[in-house]
Amino acid sequence: MIGEPTDEGEKEAGTETHDQPVPAAYAAFMRTGWGDRELDLPTHPVASYAAARRQRLTEMFPGERLVIPAGSFKVRSNDTDYRFRPETAHTYLCGNQTSDAVLVIEDGESVLYARPRSSRDTDEFFRDRQYGELWVGRRPSLAEISASLGVQTGHIDELADRLGGNSKTRTLRGVDARVDALVSPDTARDDDFARVLSELRLVKDDWELGELQEACDITTLGFEDSAREWDRVLEYGERWLEGTFFRRARAMGNDLGYDSIVAGGSHATTLHWIDNTGPVEPGTLILLDMGTEGRNLYTADVTRTLPVSGTFTPLQRDLYTLVLTAQQAGIDAVEVGAAFHDPHNAAMEVLAHGLADLDLLPCSAEEALSPDSKVYARWTLHSTSHMLGMDVHDCGKASREAYVAGNLEAGMVLTVEPGLYFQSDDLLVPEEMRGIGIRIEDDIVVTDNGPQNLSVALPRDPGEVESWMAELRER
Repeated sequence: MIGEPTDEGEKEAGTETHDQPVPAAYAAFMRTGWGDRELDLPTHPVASYAAARRQRLTEMFPGERLVIPAGSFKVRSNDTDYRFRPETAHTYLCGNQTSDAVLVIEDGESVLYARPRSSRDTDEFFRDRQYGELWVGRRPSLAEISASLGVQTGHIDELADRLGGNSKTRTLRGVDARVDALVSPDTARDDDFARVLSELRLVKDDWELGELQEACDITTLGFEDSAREWDRVLEYGERWLEGTFFRRARAMGNDLGYDSIVAGGSHATTLHWIDNTGPVEPGTLILLDMGTEGRNLYTADVTRTLPVSGTFTPLQRDLYTLVLTAQQAGIDAVEVGAAFHDPHNAAMEVLAHGLADLDLLPCSAEEALSPDSKVYARWTLHSTSHMLGMDVHDCGKASREAYVAGNLEAGMVLTVEPGLYFQSDDLLVPEEMRGIGIRIEDDIVVTDNGPQNLSVALPRDPGEVESWMAELRER
């Protein structure tokens, strides 16, 4: 990192104590002799969709002021921040991905209050570590943002005045503390606003479905990259797979949609194993739960469980086939008008009977499936589905009635991801099954013509998985 410690005392805003002092002559010289250049920002393809979303939101809250911040930077360690990722609802409604911006919708008018690029009339452009152009790059001007996103813009410094007065205001809270402080909270109204913002995203439009398909396509390439480098995987373990997939996600997308789960051997029985520090050992299975976030922030969420040696053992194949059969039952249940939990129930029906056939249940499969029992869940643990979109667990603040207790509609996108997990210390299963974890996950669109699998390009059939691995390793 640039800079060496000095003894200059308290740091100025946007700088650190180890930054070099800036004499007046240096500061004055830095403000002279600069040309001007425009950023060539194309019209964003989301502009027309976002305008329609804002109009819909306005009609739901007539006569009210609606405030949706993008958020700001979050500290990773001391004076270093995480790479900025905007609040989902903010970007959904306007397409903006710059930090510190705030969208205000009132009386049918939308204004995006943003922080433009650094002025050459101040020291910010060459001194400020968060916003200075010479430190972090050139931010777009207000005019450039407006032209690209098709929304009126204002300077962020004007926001406080705009939020004054007695207008009825709903704020998406917990995103930007500075915005929270400008508007008196109304917990009931603000919570209701957050609910509506989640529920707006339950049904995806055609553009969103295209973005999700692209994220799944990039994710498929990331899985293929991983299989091609299997010799390195065997040498370096889970870390190599994590890094290989991340390279593809960054090269073609924005980032990972979530921390990759790279779980070799018994690590696969830990549902969210993200340490990814273990070895990858022949004879075992490895569970890969990975997804690319595209450049417009829509994410894939795909899981495959692969035989490290390239072929399944008979026991591994039997257990894998049971999970695959359960997943297909869940996918087949994804249809317009079905209850959200129908895919889960269909998958659990298969798994419970499979566990009974393995003589693991303390009762019949029918008894285990009773809501008063569910003892089969010792080895399945989690729900089979969640909504997917700009967040990997999308629409998280939607009401129960609209989401988990609701019915599926055309345009909704959800995962179907049953699994079986036999812990290493589970004395109720045969020793040869202990430490095996299997999950298979795909991203499914609800359509009027049945389920559409966005991640179908990645094989699921055990024989096809083996052939896929062999072909990619040969390359």
